[in-house]
Amino acid sequence: MLSRAAWSSVLRRGGLAARGTHSPGGTARGQGKMTPYTDYFAQRSYPMPEEPFCTELSAEQRALKEKEKGSWTQLSHAEKVALYRLQYHETFAEMNRRSSEWKTVVGCVFFFIGFTALLVWWQRVYVFPEKPVTLTDEWKARQLQRILDMKGNPVQGLASRWDYEKKEWRK
Repeated sequence: MLSRAAWSSVLRRGGLAARGTHSPGGTARGQGKMTPYTDYFAQRSYPMPEEPFCTELSAEQRALKEKEKGSWTQLSHAEKVALYRLQYHETFAEMNRRSSEWKTVVGCVFFFIGFTALLVWWQRVYVFPEKPVTLTDEWKARQLQRILDMKGNPVQGLASRWDYEKKEWRK
């Protein structure tokens, strides 16, 4: 697989079946002009992009670029930062800062858990029928007493663990 930088290089140079008429002094895209932020690619593993971040400069930015050619001691800190921002989009500290995307993920997870709980509650109230009588504790107690009264499975079953004289479970 080609990396992102390789793909941008291939596409920028007109590879992969790029069609158009070429005129002297320019390509089909225009007279050598590029829109801002087109092929800029910088990240921690590839920090030096092939092109500057900002390619179309305003009048004051061009004046600052001319001032850059002189002594750097005459530049103020704000001008140095502005020159850096013309060349690069982010500093290494800004590239390395943690993303707050986890907050969105956690929020979405809690939203869907809440929505699911609401859906389950709605189904229990309006969709599912009432519990049958045979699942109540009274019914289960009467059923157990009936099995014991009938002495069902007295060798290995419930009746084998019931003491009929003391009316309690054997220990």
